[in-house]
Amino acid sequence: MKGYALESAIPGRYLIGEYLFLAKPGIVSLVLMSTLTGLCIGSRGVPDVWLAFWVMCGVGLATAGSALLNNYFDRDIDRLMERTHARALAVEAVSPRNTMISGIILNATGILLLKIVVNSLSSILTAVAVLSYILLYTIILKRRTSFANQVGGIAGALPPAIGYVAVTQSIDIKALILFLIVAIWQQPHALSIALKYKDEYANACIPVVPVAKGVSSTKKWIAIYTILLLLVSILPYIYGTAGLFYLSVSIPLGLFYLALAVRFLLSKRECDMSLFFFSIIYIMILFAGMILDMQFPPPR
Repeated sequence: MKGYALESAIPGRYLIGEYLFLAKPGIVSLVLMSTLTGLCIGSRGVPDVWLAFWVMCGVGLATAGSALLNNYFDRDIDRLMERTHARALAVEAVSPRNTMISGIILNATGILLLKIVVNSLSSILTAVAVLSYILLYTIILKRRTSFANQVGGIAGALPPAIGYVAVTQSIDIKALILFLIVAIWQQPHALSIALKYKDEYANACIPVVPVAKGVSSTKKWIAIYTILLLLVSILPYIYGTAGLFYLSVSIPLGLFYLALAVRFLLSKRECDMSLFFFSIIYIMILFAGMILDMQFPPPR
């Protein structure tokens, strides 16, 4: 009941802000960016405005709802970690029950919206993303295995495929490539942040790779994943999703990312946040290059 008592004492605008923060707007923004990429690739250019609007609404609502549910289920371990101990749910500044209900409603609304306004396939993929993130990753695997991120990566990798199938109404090699790029990208991205907070994860008994396998092993995996990422980033060119402009962006970008990873691997440092921040820049530039490539069609 503490959450209810505190909610009643918080001004409405601040309470809304607390819920918005729990919905992880930064993650929602990245998800919507990748969804837009899928829409553009599926449309071979600028997507239909109304289709894009409804897809972004549906995916955005489901992502925000999943973030709320993730915060709800993780509120106990959030209290044990320095970077999360002040979150509204961790300090019971908001009602856990209201957070759970809000998360369920947002997820259901997003999935239903896609089903009614867009198509069934985009709705199904969104439901798969939600279930894999909340059920498989958050509830079942996160506290039990160091390989939880591989499964959790499914949810984060589906949005570009959702955008693509919203236009094409089918899953093909191009949708699978978009999925694969993000699925692999998420691994070094997540491992970099896990290294920074490995002691906090250990205190909360969360067996992320740096805790379960050690720092040296984690650094090796970051390098391995960046090599794989460089290779799969060439697939859009090979399979005709993008052309030479994209290739001229993706290869130097991937090589630079790999150079950062190798430098970190060979160093004595246990953490390098430049890798984490560059991973965000990497995926934004890569997708931008894929979209802009359509403005430079190959000569006939």
